[in-house]
Amino acid sequence: MCLSCIFINRTHRGAKGWVYSVIPPWQPPSSGSDGSTDSLLLKLSFLKNGCRLEFTTALRRQQSELPLIDDCSPFGPCFCSKLHFSVLFSTLLAMHWGFLFRSKLGRATFIVIAKPLPRRSPSEFVYKVPEPCHGCPGENGEAVRLSAKEQEDAVQVKKAESFNLIASDKVSLWRSIPDARPSECRSHAWPSDLPSASVVIIFCNERWSPVLRTVYSVLNRTPLHLLHEVILVDDASTIDEMKEPLDRYCAENFGPLVKVYHSPDRLGLIKAKSVGARLAGGDVLVFLDAHCEANVGWYEPLATRIQESRSAILVPSIDNIDDDDLAYHFLGSGSVGGFSWSLHFAWRSISSQEMQRRKNAIDTIRSPTMPGGLLAVNREYFAEIGGYDEGMEIWGGENLELSFRVWMCGGSLEFVPCSRVGHIFRPSHPYNMTGKNSKKDAHGFNSVRLAEVWMDEYKRLYYFHRRDLVDKDVGDLSSRHELRRRLQCKSFQWYLNNVFPEKFIPDENVFAYGMLRNPATNLCLDTLNKDEKSYITIGVFQCNNGASSAQFYSYSKLRELRREERCLTAQGNKVYLRSCGTNGDVWEHQKDNSMKHSVSSKCLDVSGVKNGEEVLVAACDENSIYQKWSFEHYLET
Repeated sequence: MCLSCIFINRTHRGAKGWVYSVIPPWQPPSSGSDGSTDSLLLKLSFLKNGCRLEFTTALRRQQSELPLIDDCSPFGPCFCSKLHFSVLFSTLLAMHWGFLFRSKLGRATFIVIAKPLPRRSPSEFVYKVPEPCHGCPGENGEAVRLSAKEQEDAVQVKKAESFNLIASDKVSLWRSIPDARPSECRSHAWPSDLPSASVVIIFCNERWSPVLRTVYSVLNRTPLHLLHEVILVDDASTIDEMKEPLDRYCAENFGPLVKVYHSPDRLGLIKAKSVGARLAGGDVLVFLDAHCEANVGWYEPLATRIQESRSAILVPSIDNIDDDDLAYHFLGSGSVGGFSWSLHFAWRSISSQEMQRRKNAIDTIRSPTMPGGLLAVNREYFAEIGGYDEGMEIWGGENLELSFRVWMCGGSLEFVPCSRVGHIFRPSHPYNMTGKNSKKDAHGFNSVRLAEVWMDEYKRLYYFHRRDLVDKDVGDLSSRHELRRRLQCKSFQWYLNNVFPEKFIPDENVFAYGMLRNPATNLCLDTLNKDEKSYITIGVFQCNNGASSAQFYSYSKLRELRREERCLTAQGNKVYLRSCGTNGDVWEHQKDNSMKHSVSSKCLDVSGVKNGEEVLVAACDENSIYQKWSFEHYLET
């Protein structure tokens, strides 16, 4: 179809009308580096509460979206503040099958023919909680049972999705779950006049059922007078159902309460969260992962604490939704966040000091760090302290960076036992996690940015683990250094002394640290890259002069032979790594001499042990060269 050399292509029929693509005769002022000229593709579609206009330029491959153009008068301007242009509908011809618009955009003149949809004012929309799905799979947080055939299919599905999508699709989008709050929380009278929430949910190739179940759980279990909006940020998903079908479903079922933003390019979790924060208009900014279920009364405790303390960043207590059968499991509130010197988040027990500080089960729990996926914060305060570091790539490290920053810059980080949110803990990510230009180590890139800005001299401990990243170019850090100066933040030494005093520092207040070497064989104690969260045996490997953190050990003032949070012990003739503080973890050592386990009275021994094998303990022999050990560094005592 050609109207004055303007090409209109009827692309597809939606549920309530046709969608047309329009190609105008438009030449931009510039052209591509290869001499090619640009072209403009526009698509106008009508939705329940308005219309959507998308445009793509071929060279830049950008697409912007106008989710709902409201108040478009047939003979007046229709202005979109997000795209900053005005479309003048100068001619409107009513026809029995639709409408014809003649419009201008820059130097482009085009005509669009489309079937309009009924419009409804946002003020006319009232969200109603759906009726319970009695007897449906997974109700009350119960496990979903699959048939033998479904279980067979689920094996392959889990490889692709990193959780059991077949089970998830059987569960109602608004299923019931058990109230996991402590009894004191259930009986507590929370204020009703609380700050409003903007709940931001980021997704990239997440599936329909977990995303919408997250949305329904927020809508159904949050007082609607406190819910400003739910914002879904689609980080360039490639799954068709998470595009227009999701837009239409949200518009029809949630009205103005749920807004969907589709990013044309992959941003990564960190930058996508920043986009969501800028779109938000509520008093409190809440970030949730796209595979959660908010529990009964989850929001009021968060909002109450933020009303009390504007500078508190809060984390709900996180329960486990089984990644295989979707069962909801209450996990308690006995853990807080820590970190390893390789700058990975780690769960740890609540300190004795914090246990003594709290007066009752309702009190929040101060935590050195947070896992990062779920948090609530005063929206304006979040912007004041610098939001997320948008120089970071994709995902990883941003949780620790924000944790260190909020404590060092005068705020607090607290877990809230009365706010409970279920979360599917998946064993892997079902989408690409590489950074810009396919950086394979986004976590390392981000951690260098964190270490260089916030860790002061203690960044050395990160580089003990990642010597390959010393002097790595991680972009401009000047704005983050300026942020720290402007906020008058304290030192990382202050953070360790006051927020995390129990954190073990491998090269301070120890007798020795570094590689533990047997000179006769040049073999060093080594974890052999085993999972240190498990009860593992320790081995030896050719000494690598500090190139691998697997050979970094400390000899503490308590005479522990330890990694960071775990200590070596001897059982039988083997050496194991387990939690510190257990009887039997004491070792006796003198420089260039034996390493003797006090309980067994045996000495560390490598006689007959080859590279990559397990180290042994044997009867002590002061003449054996295979029982002589020396640390890389000894400190004066």
